[in-house]
Amino acid sequence: MLTATTRSTMLRRLALLLAITAMLAACAPSNPDAETADGTDDTTEDAGTDTADDAEDEASEDGDTDATTGETGGTLVIGTTADVVNLNPLVGNSRTDTWVTNLMYPRMMDMDLEGTKTPSLATDWSYSEDGLTATVNLRDDFTWSDGEPVDAEDVMFTIDAIKAEQFGVVAGMIAAYESSTAPDPHTIEFTLSRPDGAFLNSVGFWMPIVPEHVFSAAESVQEFANDSDWVSAGPYRLTDVQAGDRYTMTAVDSYPLAPEGTPTLDEVVFRVFPDVNTEVLALRNGDIDLIGNAIPPTLVEQLQDVDGLELVTVPSLGWAHMQYNMRREPLDQLEVRQALAHAVDYEAIRQVVLRGQAVSSGSSPLTPSFQQWYDDSSEEYAHDPERSRELLESAGQVDADGDGLYDGLTLEMVYDSADPNISAWAEIVRDQSREAGIDIQLSGLERNTYLARTNERDFDIYAGSWAIIDEPQSNFSLLFFPDGFINYAGVEDPDLVAAIENAAVQTSVEEARPFVQEAGRIVHDNVYDNVMYVEQFNFAHSSDWEGFVAQPSELLSILNPRSLAQVVPAGE
Repeated sequence: MLTATTRSTMLRRLALLLAITAMLAACAPSNPDAETADGTDDTTEDAGTDTADDAEDEASEDGDTDATTGETGGTLVIGTTADVVNLNPLVGNSRTDTWVTNLMYPRMMDMDLEGTKTPSLATDWSYSEDGLTATVNLRDDFTWSDGEPVDAEDVMFTIDAIKAEQFGVVAGMIAAYESSTAPDPHTIEFTLSRPDGAFLNSVGFWMPIVPEHVFSAAESVQEFANDSDWVSAGPYRLTDVQAGDRYTMTAVDSYPLAPEGTPTLDEVVFRVFPDVNTEVLALRNGDIDLIGNAIPPTLVEQLQDVDGLELVTVPSLGWAHMQYNMRREPLDQLEVRQALAHAVDYEAIRQVVLRGQAVSSGSSPLTPSFQQWYDDSSEEYAHDPERSRELLESAGQVDADGDGLYDGLTLEMVYDSADPNISAWAEIVRDQSREAGIDIQLSGLERNTYLARTNERDFDIYAGSWAIIDEPQSNFSLLFFPDGFINYAGVEDPDLVAAIENAAVQTSVEEARPFVQEAGRIVHDNVYDNVMYVEQFNFAHSSDWEGFVAQPSELLSILNPRSLAQVVPAGE
């Protein structure tokens, strides 16, 4: 039996602090990795650039022959708007980082189009009856590119490194994790300090597995640059880096998740462009085959009927919303929040601003992207200015001067001015709210200022979007617990806390669903989060290719390992 190192129990608040760091990146309007107004990532650090050729040469000299020309063959060229910043998959958090490292490092679970976690490196998983042991069984046919097997030691090393050094997104998801053992090379038993029904899905989907025999040589896993001599276990191996221009990845001989056990392409090449508009031009000219970035709604209509191009639509795993600062009067009054919710025509926003590329969740944080949690009985707040006025007057608001606006009811709404969608609908919210007697002053802010104001809870109304909220059993505590680090609205509701706590300890969807949906109804009825829409992302590719596998979110879309392991030239 292999025993992972047991380390001291980590501090829950520190874990949550790390989670909020990740979440703040994720709450960038419409994008998971914070783009600037010109469509380029806001990260500027260059990736390692001088070692890829050497690594390829060394691999050949070492007799590493896993690169193959492939039987079906071909090179798929993908456009991106940013360089890779970090090739350490446990640290890299930008979109391009993740696209590249997803093709190199396996995850235990995948996700289907309905948001359900599915097998990948893991074949199955379960909890013990008392919820204190979580077990995962792994496939036995994955190998690293240097020939070493991918096994339980790699999984235990990865989670223990994250726990010990407290870094990355996963650190905020493993508060209940204490230690792990391996009864055999392909089984891991995680010991938990308390039942945590989201633990397996969280580490299964979000934790890339790294090779213990490579990463353990680093003094600090968090600081390990991983910028040369890559040892990976995905469908493609990084073989050439030309920062600012392109990243070339070569197919491996064996990838068990490919339909025939081998990736169908010879190569995948990421090419760097300054913005999405330039990518669209390159796609139309045949210079690239796929745009990694989601197509802005304003461009979707232009590409829908273009010969030689196809669009694939996938749902977001997050939502766009407004939150009202309940720490401030009069937003601490339910009637005022309900009045604000009734003041807006959400369908008009979805049709006009999003060009129909968004759906309603019935003003619930349980969106249709996650069918296993979705509550279709939740009804969206109807656009009803007269109802808003009734609610405001019942809350004591007065229009003494008869100007149509309630006296003293002037509210500031902050948002990221670089987000074109939110900048557009903010004006609609302002104009429609005036019909209900509410004066909203818009503050479109530079991104860092917007994030700082939001994090300091310095606003009346916050307008933004979550990129990914995929596990309500755990994510809801961050959103709605009184000390939740992304509880921007200042929610303090014992009934809501009880529902979330009851949901968190259930170890099956069936047991957790009633509590999760109860929490969703409390959020809806009290307007703790005014959920406005769930964006439907569109991705464009050349019709010369087919066989893509779609997954939800802008991050996964049709640019995920399972998809790129089986895409083929059209007609083959």
